[in-house]
Amino acid sequence: MSGVTDSHKTAASVQSEKSVESAEPAEIVAVTQGETERRMSDLSAPAGASSHGKGRLSARGNWHTRLRVGIMGGTFDPIHIGHLATAEQAREAYGLDAVVFVPAGKPVFKKDRAVTPAADRLAMCRLAVASNPAFCVSAMEIERGGDTYTVDTLRELRGHYPGNVELYFITGADAVAYIVQWRESAAIADLARLIAVTRPGYALTAERRREIEEHGRFDVSYLEVTALAVSSSDLRARVRAGRSIRYLVMQRVLDYIAAHGLYAPEAAGEVRR
Repeated sequence: MSGVTDSHKTAASVQSEKSVESAEPAEIVAVTQGETERRMSDLSAPAGASSHGKGRLSARGNWHTRLRVGIMGGTFDPIHIGHLATAEQAREAYGLDAVVFVPAGKPVFKKDRAVTPAADRLAMCRLAVASNPAFCVSAMEIERGGDTYTVDTLRELRGHYPGNVELYFITGADAVAYIVQWRESAAIADLARLIAVTRPGYALTAERRREIEEHGRFDVSYLEVTALAVSSSDLRARVRAGRSIRYLVMQRVLDYIAAHGLYAPEAAGEVRR
């Protein structure tokens, strides 16, 4: 995963740079290259927190002796304001020092439809988070190859970060409802805490919560976030229909979609901005 110093670049960081260079204009490369490594290096060698008893104040004024890193996985096809708002609200609510967006390489639950090439989804994620110093992107799932499973990603991240870093996996409450069916779900419970994001008016049933608690040692927190009625599938449909998606994605993502003709039928013409 990108996130080590220049003298210790991983194969993932090197490959991601190559992917971006081949898929993006020069101005986009300038924004994305090096920034993720710098941000994640700061976390790997924190100055304000250590495993030797020192701590630091979180953004909310709470004293932490361990760094907290949020992990947000997804297909991000495309990444939109709902993803970003969710990550920011989770960061604020739980005092996360950073949130890492991990676009899926080959999502096992979406084999029934075509997925936009990984290089494009990775590029859009990097563009979307560029303005937030607490956000960064990892290409680890894309570069690992094969089917994408949460447990594999968390294991890799756990091996990457020092022991004074806590992992918080951010996902929808509807997905958490079936976490007991995920691959090696018991191992997931040992690797990360879970932030189950809910929308206003939605909650897991008491029966489902008990099932999750009984299945493993899951540490699940439920966070209600601002309801944003936007989805990647709807955005793709809007582009195909020639409708605007302005303000539903970051402007630079919109420009990328238009420049690369993503989601629009071959005969549809320009993407509306």
